[in-house]
Amino acid sequence: MESATENTGSNVNCAPAARKAPLRCGVFLPPYHNPRRNPTMAIEQDLRHVEDLDRLGFHQVWFGEHHSGGYEVGPSPELMIAAAAQRTERIELCSGVISLPYHHPLMVADRITFLDHMTRGRIRIGVGPGALVADSQMMGMDYNLLRPRMEESLDAILELLETPGPVDRKTEWFSLEDARVQLGPYSYPGVPITVAAAMSPSGPKLAGKYGLGLLSIGGTSDKSFELLERTWGITTHEANEHGRSVDRADWAIVGNIHIADTFEQAVEDTRYGLRDFMDYRHVVTPMKMIEPGEEIAHEELVRRVNESGYGCIGDANDAIDYIQKIIDRTGGFGTFLATAHDWADTEATSRMYRILMRDVMPRFTGTCEPLLNSYHWTQTRKDGFSERFATGISQATQDYERVKSAR
Repeated sequence: MESATENTGSNVNCAPAARKAPLRCGVFLPPYHNPRRNPTMAIEQDLRHVEDLDRLGFHQVWFGEHHSGGYEVGPSPELMIAAAAQRTERIELCSGVISLPYHHPLMVADRITFLDHMTRGRIRIGVGPGALVADSQMMGMDYNLLRPRMEESLDAILELLETPGPVDRKTEWFSLEDARVQLGPYSYPGVPITVAAAMSPSGPKLAGKYGLGLLSIGGTSDKSFELLERTWGITTHEANEHGRSVDRADWAIVGNIHIADTFEQAVEDTRYGLRDFMDYRHVVTPMKMIEPGEEIAHEELVRRVNESGYGCIGDANDAIDYIQKIIDRTGGFGTFLATAHDWADTEATSRMYRILMRDVMPRFTGTCEPLLNSYHWTQTRKDGFSERFATGISQATQDYERVKSAR
C-alpha cells in the first residue's frame, strides 16, 4: 500500500497554522451509497476503508444510524463499531449518531458499556434526535417531539452511566424502575459522549448543559456558517449556566471534500457520484444545489459546490484553504471529519484519504515544521558545510597516504 508519508514532490505548504493544539482528522461515514449498486459490496468496502484509515493515522471514524431513503444504509452504528474493532488497532470508533428517541435508554447504556470493553476503550458515543423525517414516521413518532425526547433519554443515559443506580424515571415514552447498568466501564472515568448539532441550537445547548463533546453535521455552506459561528458561544453559555466545562478539542465539524493530485482530476473523479448524491440530498433536506428539473453540466455543479462553501472539490491546497476557512470562522475546533459520500469510486476515494493525511493535515498538525526547520537550517549553511566536507575528505586522504608511506 502507498505510504502515508510518501514524497511526491508536492508543493503543499506544510507550515503549521496558528492553533493551540493540532487539528485531528477523521471520517464521517453515515454511510452514503447509491441504491443502484450492490449493498453487500458497499458495506464491505466501508470496513476496508476503515482499515486503511487506521493504517494511515486517522484519529476517528463515525458511523451513522438511518432507516429510510435508500442511500444511508447503516441502521446500527454499534454493529459497525463492533465489526471495525476487529479490523483495526488504534483509530477511535464513534457513533455518529445513535438516535436516542428510537431506543430505550437502558438498552443504549448497556450497549455503550459493552462496546467500551469490546474495543478496549476505543469508542466515543455520539447521540442525536434522529435526522430523517421518514425514519420517525415509520415508527409512528411525531418528528417535532424527537428533540425533547432525546433530552429526556440523554438525562437517563448519563445517570445510568455515571451512577451505580438505582435509576427511576417515568416519561410518556419510557420508564426506568430500579434500573442500573450491570457492566461497569472499561474507560476511566467513562465513555466520551458527544451531542450532534445540525441546523438548530439544541445540540450546542445540550453539549454545554452536560459538559459533553459536540459534533456539527449541519454543513459548511454560507448559510450553515450562520449557526457554526454562534455554536461555541451557545455551548459555553450553557456550560457556564450549569457549572460545566467544555473544550474546543471535543468539537468535531463535518465537511464535504473530494481531493486529488490536481483540480482537474478531482473534477473527473466526482463524475462518478456527485450528481446522484445531490439528488438524494434534495429529497431528504431543504438543500437546493440544483433547482427541480434543472439540467446543468458537471463542471457547473462542481463550481456551485465550491463557491457556496458546501464542500471542496480540488487539490490539497484547495482543501487546506477550505479547512482554514472553517477554523477562522469558528475560532477553532478539535477534529475535522471528511464525509464518506461516494462522490468518487473506491480507488479515487482511497487515494483521497491518502492525500488528505499526507499533504493536507500536516498543515494543521505541525508535523512538518521540525523537518522543514532542519532542512532550511542546513540549506542556509550549505556553503560552509560543503567546504568542511571537502576539507574532511582531503584530510582523510592525506592521513592515509602518510600512514601508507611510513610502512
